[in-house]
Amino acid sequence: MKNLFSAFICLITISTVSAQSWSDNFQIGAKGGINFATVTGDDFDSPDARTSFYAGLLAEIPVSERFSIQPEVFYSGQGFDITDEPDEFDAEYQVDYINVPLILKFYILDGFNIHAGPQFGFKINEELDFDPNNDGGDTDTDQIKDFDLGLSAGLGYKIGENFFVEARYTYGFSEVIEDTDVHNSVFSAGIGFMF
Repeated sequence: MKNLFSAFICLITISTVSAQSWSDNFQIGAKGGINFATVTGDDFDSPDARTSFYAGLLAEIPVSERFSIQPEVFYSGQGFDITDEPDEFDAEYQVDYINVPLILKFYILDGFNIHAGPQFGFKINEELDFDPNNDGGDTDTDQIKDFDLGLSAGLGYKIGENFFVEARYTYGFSEVIEDTDVHNSVFSAGIGFMF
């Protein structure tokens, strides 16, 4: 994760684009990237992160020169990894969502923004994969609640009016298992394109 963050900072530092990066036009776009997802809470030892991906659509609605509202909808592979080194046991608890965040975006400098907002997650798949590196080994489960309310916050950099990179952290306020202090925790990094 350190290398991804360093690459993100390096891209921001090196990129010098003379074109205006903020657009006063309504824009739609697509984005995708990588997730490092796990769960956290008092009732569960924090397991290793499951590495997966996200992909979806967004719209940016300018309100002023520095402020935009950005609704999104995207598929997100979440869950966590279960490993036991001495027994060489490796499994993934795969929980996939359709996430719908409503992001408030503030441009600090030309192209560079901070953003945050609520996220509504709808579970579409849940399984325990005992053989995550091959086909098969999947066991359907039904332990995770169908809805997750979270808060997303992150940084983004828009290059010109179309291309952007972003890094974001999302914490789930909802208990993912009924009456248990276990919450989603996802770090994501990706790229996108505005049309």
